[in-house]
Amino acid sequence: MTLPALAAVLFRLASTATPLQSGTVLDIASLFPTFELRVAASVLVTVAVVAAWRLGARLHDKELEAVSMPVWHLSVTVLRLVVVAGGGGFVFALWSLSGDIGTISAQYDLGRETFVRIALSAAFVVGAYVLTSVLGRFIGEIASTRPEISDHQREIIYRIAQVTTYLTTLAVILGIWRADLGGFLVGAGFLGIVVGMAARQTLGSLIAGFVIMFSRPFEIGDWVEVGDHEGIVTEITVVNTRIQTFDGEFVMIPNDVVSSESLVNRSRKGRLRLDIEVGVDYDADIDRAAEVAQAAVEDLDEVLSVPKPQVVAKRFGDSAVVLGVRPWIDRPSARRWWRARTATISAVSEAFDEEGIAIPFPQRALSERDPSGPISLTDQRPEASPEADGGVEGGDE
Repeated sequence: MTLPALAAVLFRLASTATPLQSGTVLDIASLFPTFELRVAASVLVTVAVVAAWRLGARLHDKELEAVSMPVWHLSVTVLRLVVVAGGGGFVFALWSLSGDIGTISAQYDLGRETFVRIALSAAFVVGAYVLTSVLGRFIGEIASTRPEISDHQREIIYRIAQVTTYLTTLAVILGIWRADLGGFLVGAGFLGIVVGMAARQTLGSLIAGFVIMFSRPFEIGDWVEVGDHEGIVTEITVVNTRIQTFDGEFVMIPNDVVSSESLVNRSRKGRLRLDIEVGVDYDADIDRAAEVAQAAVEDLDEVLSVPKPQVVAKRFGDSAVVLGVRPWIDRPSARRWWRARTATISAVSEAFDEEGIAIPFPQRALSERDPSGPISLTDQRPEASPEADGGVEGGDE
């Protein structure tokens, strides 16, 4: 049986049901004889249901030693659903027994079937919202007890369940109203073309969001660099990705930008290699300098012993031979990266000082093509000789 057919059956059952009679049970309408009292009672009940729902959310997160967590969570969830159903039933009974619905129906020529359709549609909408909230908590509880389910996978499961619930609710409501699905699909097709042309960037972000969720280039908590932005991923939605930078700023990046920019994930493998450059004087023993630097780094607690740190000669600089010191860190984060980098620079500098290995500063040597003598860098003029002045020592003859 399809969803529209099931919705039609529910509508027939609701429309053929015997209406509530004031004499069978407590006559709620007699307790609120005026229209103003019924409105006030409906508002108060709605406020009470919302307050109970929020209180239940707080109780849901509390831990009790006498009751196991699954039983406690299930009990609180069932209690919240009972409160919502009870409040909705009270409001429905209040207005159905009061006769106001019949008055409005006669005034606007609305049949009883229309009110039944409205009530069923509203019930399914509220039920879908409540169900998605319950599913979110249920999925979160299951993911918290299973370490193999990551936060990224939990988010994907929740989004799929949320979309499925809302689509199912929409199909049921269309069946209740006996909508022509063929015409609806044709109209939705034309509307999709118009919306696609007007909001192609948003739709591109939406499609890219699903691609990111399933391809999993990064997960919540990863250290990533997307274009000019670098930080920790805090949330992944179907439209955008949110990153907290190391300056404490929150950056919201559309998913189509994430999929089109170059992306670097420094947390993917669980370890990260640092590359720190240090210059050594051209007159120094390069092999000895590399051995001293490697021995200094191997003794640090901030870096991994396996894989071992490496020191390689990278290039000839303007004033020094540049060595690359390459230690590894585990569980990469910005704090661990900076700590390891600072410790490595300090250790190499102290070791070079002890061994007498100079780290040269930038220098420039000036020379000329004519090797007759050095280049004078001052404005001092040479002293004049007697011969140059044309004088004769000893006076005139």
